[in-house]
Amino acid sequence: MSMDSTPVLLLFAATSIVVAMAIELGYRMGCTAHRTSEDEKESPVSAISSTILGLLAFILAFTFAIVSDRYDARKGLVRDEANAIRTAYSRSEFIPEPDRSEATALLRAYVDARLAVARAVAFDKLPALLKESDRIQRQLWDMAVVNARKDMNSDVAALYVEALNEVTNLHWLRVAIGVQARIPTVIWLVLYALVVLGMMGVGYQTGIAGSRRTWAMLILTLSFSLVIALITELDRPQSGLIKVTQQPLEDLQVWMAAGHEIP
Repeated sequence: MSMDSTPVLLLFAATSIVVAMAIELGYRMGCTAHRTSEDEKESPVSAISSTILGLLAFILAFTFAIVSDRYDARKGLVRDEANAIRTAYSRSEFIPEPDRSEATALLRAYVDARLAVARAVAFDKLPALLKESDRIQRQLWDMAVVNARKDMNSDVAALYVEALNEVTNLHWLRVAIGVQARIPTVIWLVLYALVVLGMMGVGYQTGIAGSRRTWAMLILTLSFSLVIALITELDRPQSGLIKVTQQPLEDLQVWMAAGHEIP
């Protein structure tokens, strides 16, 4: 269940409507039971409603922990990738000309391509941007292979190849964690099912008690909708509101443009 194409405000509004309808449905069922049956007591209903809300709280905490950990991992991978590219850029100085100049130019272009991927707003543009990163990686690798074959025992060539391997590995790790990893569909289904059942339980308990609708129900609706919207935003690779900082790559870009002078 991908929500990438759904604006977060629209998702928030839709979730609020679903929660409000569930509360209202439960409230009307509770009012009907309160009028027609004297055997329906508030205490058992309260226990059942509390149990469902406890399960809902568990699923919300579990889901938030998934996206929070993944967000932290994405931030760490940006830093690691910037360090790996910096290392490869420095070791490219050992490559003989004219490959040396071409390699440094390709690595500068690679940083630009990686930042373009991170700054892309539309999810459907990512494949083309990632393809550009792959193309530059292939050029760098082919060049490294040609130079390594000139001296198979060269420790310098081995170090440069090792640096390029690390750049490639971190690229695919960022794709796997930052782009492809998602909250499983079954978790979304269970989460929304528990939201609906839990809110129906709250509404039913209110109706059984003979209480009227209050502003507390609106507050409850907005609270759950905000949490779900936050989880969805953290789960998105191209988040519009909560972005993973690209400062390490931006600093590296400036460092490269300044001719190895640390900004």
